[in-house]
Amino acid sequence: MRRLRNHHIGVDQGDETLFSDFESDGDMWTGDGPRDRRKLIKFSGRFRTPPTVQVALSLWDMDAEHNIRAEVVAEEVTNLGFHLVFRTWGDSRVARVRMSWMAIGELAHADDWAIDD
Repeated sequence: MRRLRNHHIGVDQGDETLFSDFESDGDMWTGDGPRDRRKLIKFSGRFRTPPTVQVALSLWDMDAEHNIRAEVVAEEVTNLGFHLVFRTWGDSRVARVRMSWMAIGELAHADDWAIDD
């Protein structure tokens, strides 16, 4: 469990379209094997430390005649942002994906001290 040290807690969230490959015959729609797409998300403000980030699919448009495989994750989380990542593999055909995200973490407090070495 992550324990937050103060009552200054921030929540940021968004909903992002990662790709729409069926319109352009992109590799998520026409390719096979391991594929991924990522998007850099910048928080609307700075967290004190890297927050906890939860991601989910808010739209997925997949070809029903092939296996449906997907992994959705937040990677490289910092106090300023993170990478929103969608992965698929094998013969999966993905037309388009939109992902939602929510970040929860500590905000800086006026009483925080910054001590330089």
